[in-house]
Amino acid sequence: MTSTQDWTVDSVLAELRAAGSEENRAGMARFGIDSSHAFGVPLSVLRPLARKIGRSPDLVPSLWQSGWHEARLLAILLTPPKALTPDLALSWLEEIQSWDLCDQLTNVLARREGSDELVIMLAADEREFVRRAAFALIAWRAVHAKKAPDTEFTAYLDLIERYAVDERNFVWKAVHWALRQIGKRSLSLHQPALALAERLGASDDKTARKVGRTAAKELSSEKVLLRLNERAVG
Repeated sequence: MTSTQDWTVDSVLAELRAAGSEENRAGMARFGIDSSHAFGVPLSVLRPLARKIGRSPDLVPSLWQSGWHEARLLAILLTPPKALTPDLALSWLEEIQSWDLCDQLTNVLARREGSDELVIMLAADEREFVRRAAFALIAWRAVHAKKAPDTEFTAYLDLIERYAVDERNFVWKAVHWALRQIGKRSLSLHQPALALAERLGASDDKTARKVGRTAAKELSSEKVLLRLNERAVG
């Protein structure tokens, strides 16, 4: 899709400024997002705006460099997976300090072939949102990487067990998310993921217990089991 309007960074920022609200900025803060350089525009507005703008590769760097939170979200939304090279993703991650930017970036990255090669490196990084990116990437790949073999995801279980003790809020929640998504990807992955969740749930470490118990609760639910069995039959 190509927009008929000649969008510039100034015109996009003007659109964002008009669409923002103090109420939304306050809501961002309540959800742990730094709103000090944000207009207060929800994704429900940003996604249609991205479609309206269309493919604008020359606009993306300027949106990111503006530093505005929603402009950076737009930069991610306007970047197709093939254009989100590992170097670009890593350079953006260097500056990311919020979970929503991290999760939107990895959502796009997960659709790129070979993005699994970044997981180990990202997980080993001590920075909170870089490590989060590793597990968000696993979670999104479990959803989007349809052709990836189940062996890719069983290999992540050791990584999940190793970092389930990271007590930082935005890390343990992503570790938990990754474990749940692996367990919901296929019937063959469900049992090893549930076994790990139960093992973590009995851990002496309180963060690992929290990761394990919440994941085990969902993976043991009738709803998840029914969906997996239906998918296996279908």
